[in-house]
Amino acid sequence: MKLVVGLGNPGHVYAGTRHNVGFMVLDYLSQHPNVGSWHDRFDAEVAEGMEAGGKVLYAKPQTFMNLSGRSVRQAMDFYKIELPDVLIVCDDIHLPLGKLRVRARGSPGGHNGLKDIERHLGTQDYARLRIGIGAPTGEKPLVDYVLSRFRPGEKETLENTIAQAAQAVLLWLRDGINVCMNRINADESKKPKPRDDA
Repeated sequence: MKLVVGLGNPGHVYAGTRHNVGFMVLDYLSQHPNVGSWHDRFDAEVAEGMEAGGKVLYAKPQTFMNLSGRSVRQAMDFYKIELPDVLIVCDDIHLPLGKLRVRARGSPGGHNGLKDIERHLGTQDYARLRIGIGAPTGEKPLVDYVLSRFRPGEKETLENTIAQAAQAVLLWLRDGINVCMNRINADESKKPKPRDDA
């Protein structure tokens, strides 16, 4: 069993916000016929699927972002999932909108969801797929920015990014973290920088 966790905040009020791109990627993946329906378990919405001949548990913690680690720990403990078989999908304000970055390990980088996962797992040695949402401009507080929705001019880039992130998840499931990092990070470095005229 492999575990793919998309981070976000539960409830309609947070749907479609920048902080919820992890949820968006898992919702995209769940449209595949290999993935079952969502149901509640491990303080999360979970769906089981098959990929590359193995089982996958997709999870969207419903504990709010800052408490995501509890849900991850429960699922890992129940299925005896090891760290190399866990991938966390989350937003990143340090990356431009549309940019992806895959890492096998690393610091939370100020992300409260990753901080709580590290606290519950006791390590930074878990893979993560970071999805750029851009940084706030002017004097807008960070919390207001990450809980805001994407501007109309960003929607096309967002849709393309969610699809590309879903492909990155499938690449990790099929070929592992090293192939995923080499492919995704190399592809991202070759992309032209998006225009900021939205």
